[in-house]
Amino acid sequence: MELSCAIVGTGVIAGFHAEALAGRARIVAATDIDAAALATYASKWSVPAVYPTLDELLDTEKPDLATLCTPPGLHAPQAIACLSRGVSVLCEKPPVLSLAELDAIEAATGDAFFATVFQHRFGSGAARLRALVGDPRLGRPTTAVCHTLWFRPDEYFAVPWRGKWAIEGGGPTMGHGIHQFDLLLSVLGEWTEVVAVAARQAKPTATEDLSAAIVTFENGTIATVVNSVVSPREQSYLRFDFEHASIELDHVYGYADHNWRVTAAPGHESAVTAAWSAGPTGVASGHKAQFGAVVDALSAGVAPPVTLPETRRTVELIAAIYASAFTGARVRRGELTPGSPFYHRMDGTGAPWN
Repeated sequence: MELSCAIVGTGVIAGFHAEALAGRARIVAATDIDAAALATYASKWSVPAVYPTLDELLDTEKPDLATLCTPPGLHAPQAIACLSRGVSVLCEKPPVLSLAELDAIEAATGDAFFATVFQHRFGSGAARLRALVGDPRLGRPTTAVCHTLWFRPDEYFAVPWRGKWAIEGGGPTMGHGIHQFDLLLSVLGEWTEVVAVAARQAKPTATEDLSAAIVTFENGTIATVVNSVVSPREQSYLRFDFEHASIELDHVYGYADHNWRVTAAPGHESAVTAAWSAGPTGVASGHKAQFGAVVDALSAGVAPPVTLPETRRTVELIAAIYASAFTGARVRRGELTPGSPFYHRMDGTGAPWN
C-alpha cells in the first residue's frame, strides 16, 4: 500500500519534499497559515486537501507521515501534535531549539517514529566512507576538518524568525553548518569533548554569525568545526585523515561522487584505491535519497533514518559548542542535563554580546 503523507508548511523547502516523495508516497494534505502560499502549493503539487491549521488537518486526515517544513520554533509542538496522534514525523533541520525539546518529542513518540532531515548522510560517497571506517587499508582516523563557510547578506535576516534565539535557536552553528557536522558525526561516531568560541562578527542578528570548535571523538580523532555566514567565497569542506589516506569532500549545498577526492599515503596507493573503488556510487546527497530510505523503512514498519538517538548526538554537539563558547569551559558529552541552562536554550543564560 502506498504511503500517505501530509506537508506541514508550504515554503520553498516543501517543494523539495514534494519532489522527493514523487513516485514513492502520496501527498494527501497540506497546511500553512499563509492561505495564498497553501493554495499555490496545492495547485502545483496536486494536493487534494488543504487546512489552515495542523490541528484541523490531524482531526480530519490520518496520514502515515507528516513532514515539517516550518520555522524551527514550531518543530517541537508540531512534532508532538503529530506523534500523539500516531503520525510519524520527518522534520527539517534544525529539528528542535533545545535538548529539552528533543526529550519532550521522545516522550511523545509512542508507536510513531520521529526522524530528522539530514540528507548529506545519504549520498553514495558518505555511504562509501562510513563503510571504510575501521578498514585496515585506510588505517585509524586521526584528524578531520568540517568547515561550512557560507555567506548571507544582511537582508537575509529581515525574515522575522531568523537570527533570534527564541525562534531560530541559533546562528550558523544551529541552522547552516548542522548538515556538514552531522555528516562528520555519522562517519566518526561518538564525540566526547568540545572546546569552542563564537562571535557576532558582522551580521544584524542576535545570534552568532561565526563559531569555531575543536571536537574530540571516542576513537581519538580530533576535528575542527567552523560554521560561518560571513564568508563571501562559499564552501562546504570536509576532510578525513586516516593513517594511510586523506579523503576530502568539497562542495557547497550538495554533493555527488565527483566532489570527493582520495589521496593515499606513499606505499598505500593500490590498497586505498581498491578500497574506495569497491564502494557504492551514483547517488547524490539530497532529499530524494533520504526520503526513499524513510519510505522504505516506514513501509517495513521499522524506524526511519535519522533516528532520535542519532539526532540527539548532533543536537547535543550544537548545545555543547554554545556552552563552551559562552562559558569558556570544555564541555563533555552528557554534561548538559536539565540542571544546565544550555539544556533548555542554546544560548543558556544569554549570549555574551547581549
